Amino acid sequence: MTERKSPQDDDKARQLVAGARREREQREREYRERALKLFPPVCARCGREFSGRKLRELTVHHKDHNHANNPPDGGNWELLCLYCHDDMHQRSLRGEYGEAPPSANQEPTATYKPFAGLDSLLKRKK
Repeated sequence: MTERKSPQDDDKARQLVAGARREREQREREYRERALKLFPPVCARCGREFSGRKLRELTVHHKDHNHANNPPDGGNWELLCLYCHDDMHQRSLRGEYGEAPPSANQEPTATYKPFAGLDSLLKRKK
């Protein structure tokens, strides 16, 4: 037989859960803002650039999957678009494609270089 909880217990539980969610959201907001200051607004996997209202589609991915590991230099973070971030987590959950979960030493997989050749274009105008 299960015990019935009082309305006060339910209220306390709701307040506890709501407080934990607020704290998590605050932490995420803080490290996201720091990551956006440290890194250019480009997805590290697909190379898409983000600005304006689309910037909200860029997320912070923890390379070691430890959300408590937030070094000041951003060494555990990479910016990923929503699609690449979801794909990264789905692959690591399923272990697909023979890939191990990403490590902290893994090179970015983006191949698109938006500023490639810019120096030669600037030199030509002189």
